[in-house]
Amino acid sequence: MTDDELLAQRFEEHRSHLRAVGYRMLGSLSEADDAVQEAWLRLSRSDADAVENLGGWLTTVVGRVCLDMLRSRTSRREDPLDVYVPDPVISSLSGTDPEAEALVTDSVGLAMLVVLDTLAPAERLAFVLHDMFAVPFDEIAPIVGKSVAATRQLASRGRRRVGEAPVPDPDLARQREVVDAWIAASRGGDFDALLSLLDPDVVLRVDGGVLAAATTKLVHGAENVAGQAITYQRFAPLARLALVNGTVGMVAAPEGKALSVMSLAIVGGKVVRIDILTDPERLARLDLAALGD
Repeated sequence: MTDDELLAQRFEEHRSHLRAVGYRMLGSLSEADDAVQEAWLRLSRSDADAVENLGGWLTTVVGRVCLDMLRSRTSRREDPLDVYVPDPVISSLSGTDPEAEALVTDSVGLAMLVVLDTLAPAERLAFVLHDMFAVPFDEIAPIVGKSVAATRQLASRGRRRVGEAPVPDPDLARQREVVDAWIAASRGGDFDALLSLLDPDVVLRVDGGVLAAATTKLVHGAENVAGQAITYQRFAPLARLALVNGTVGMVAAPEGKALSVMSLAIVGGKVVRIDILTDPERLARLDLAALGD
């Protein structure tokens, strides 16, 4: 085995971890892959033999790349995106997809990713690397160009914001009962049944993307969300249960072509958050292989 082949093998041992870092940083699977690829290019151009802790080195490199990508993304936005649903990670209800599990451990649901997307880039980096991947603050500080104390404050602010994200009930069987009831009510257009499943302060996000911006919406309150029954009714006959970022959700994908992905955050038996991705461009890039035929 050549030195290049050995280096590539060592890199592959860290790929799933690095992709998980990129996904938490960016909320985009394709951008996470781009960040990982850039880390490989930097490694291949470096003196790898001088790197004592390859995993730690690569983690910080991916962090730097993601920080630059977030800053570039922010500078390109003329207006803040009020409605954005991150790329979902889809797996079967059996939960036997190791790659998906690696991406969404630590309960990285879509609701949490939405909150992460509201953080300033440096806050997101400090929180993600320290709280999710145990990178010491003295290694994060040079990346953000701050003192260790200031970096701690960045992570603290991020931690407070992330604490606002709902923590779904852990019982998948109970989640499935609520989702099954939701599908039944949606198919029948039963407003009262939908209302009974919703928390009074439920929030609905629908991200239609640039190509279907007219379908993008942000809705607050149980009655208003239940009033969107026609939206759910359209996809309900096609709904297929799946794990969406580790919780029970729905995918509408007739003949293997994804039309929508719905994630429901269920707390205390009530739906507190609904995130729906209908962006055709991003849906086309989703890997649905774990769902089978």
